[in-house]
Amino acid sequence: MKKFYYILGSLQMITAIGAIPAGIGYLKDTTGEGMGASIELLSNSPLKSFLLPGLFLLFINGLANLYGAYLSFTRHKFAGYTGLVLGVLLSMWIIIQVAWISVSSVLQPLFLLIGLINTYLGWRIVKTGQSKSHLNGGSEKV
Repeated sequence: MKKFYYILGSLQMITAIGAIPAGIGYLKDTTGEGMGASIELLSNSPLKSFLLPGLFLLFINGLANLYGAYLSFTRHKFAGYTGLVLGVLLSMWIIIQVAWISVSSVLQPLFLLIGLINTYLGWRIVKTGQSKSHLNGGSEKV
């Protein structure tokens, strides 16, 4: 079971490492030009700039996954729930992205797969109930 935590944490780190600089880049230049994109890419979406994608990348796919990785590596009791929720959010992010702008990069199917794996691993961790309890200083079912 320990391997599920390390795989989940590693995938969350990979997601965060990619999302944080991308989010910052889109927030610095909401036209997307600084990131090699253009506003025309958003023509089939309700968005007029890359502000919301930048915020989502930075805070959800970036910082939240970084925190999720910490929870996973420490086998915190909320690691499974965090992995499950962040996996669903990443998967939804990619599905919505592809619906609005189509498949434009090999990274889209890759991160969809990562999101689905995170969802599965989070569910398995929650289902088995194995985690360290940081609230009472002991372990539940380790």
